[in-house]
Amino acid sequence: QVQLVESGGGLVQPGRSLRLSCAYSGFNLEGSAIGWFRQAPGKEREGVSCAGPVASNTYYADSVLGRFTISRDSAKNMVYLQMNSLHPEDTAVYYCAAATRFYTARSICMAPTLADYWGQGTQVTVSA
Repeated sequence: QVQLVESGGGLVQPGRSLRLSCAYSGFNLEGSAIGWFRQAPGKEREGVSCAGPVASNTYYADSVLGRFTISRDSAKNMVYLQMNSLHPEDTAVYYCAAATRFYTARSICMAPTLADYWGQGTQVTVSA
């Protein structure tokens, strides 16, 4: 049974940092694509940062490039999203999702419907 569980969200002031964690189980990350997506009220779900089956294959949305970093620890079955210099516009529910097929990082981030499994989400609120 595939499971993805996010944690690490919360309320943070603009300019500060947060690290989101995604604990996954039930599938092998090798050969899969995994990523972080977010959905703000009234907006469509968007890909924030994704990692493809090849470790060097990553993708970042323009809005987070240079501020967010995706990383994974296969030994611990964890994927992380380090978020620095947070803006109020980063406020959203953040989801971890995985596609157990060979997609590039950009492909899955640009088309969230390609993901097979989703976590329950964690709220990130950036406000003074």
